[in-house]
Formats: sequence, C-alpha cells, structure tokens
Amino acid sequence: MTTELLSLQEQIDALKLKLTGDLFADMDIKDEIHNLEMKINGVKPMNTHIDCVGCGS
Repeated sequence: MTTELLSLQEQIDALKLKLTGDLFADMDIKDEIHNLEMKINGVKPMNTHIDCVGCGS
C-alpha cells in the first residue's frame, strides 16, 4: 500500500471514530468516508465519462 493510500485509510479510520449512530448527524461524515473510499478503490460514479466535480474522482 502506498503512503497516499495509507493516509486515506487513516483519514477514514479517524472519521469512523466520530460516528455517533445518529443518521442525520453522521450524514456529512459518512459522505466524506464514502468519497475517500472511492478514491482508494479508484471508482467513479456510474455512467460518468467526465471527472466528477462533486467528489473529485
């Protein structure tokens, strides 16, 4: 695993510690976790032929 991937995983782990179990309070944190996981997995939204502006993938 490269240092960039390790850094992304560390960010995800830190964000997961902030989750409260409250769906609405956790929404922004879960969104950020999702975006970081997409970067790790090299995934773009389906049917996207251009770069996604919203998440940067």
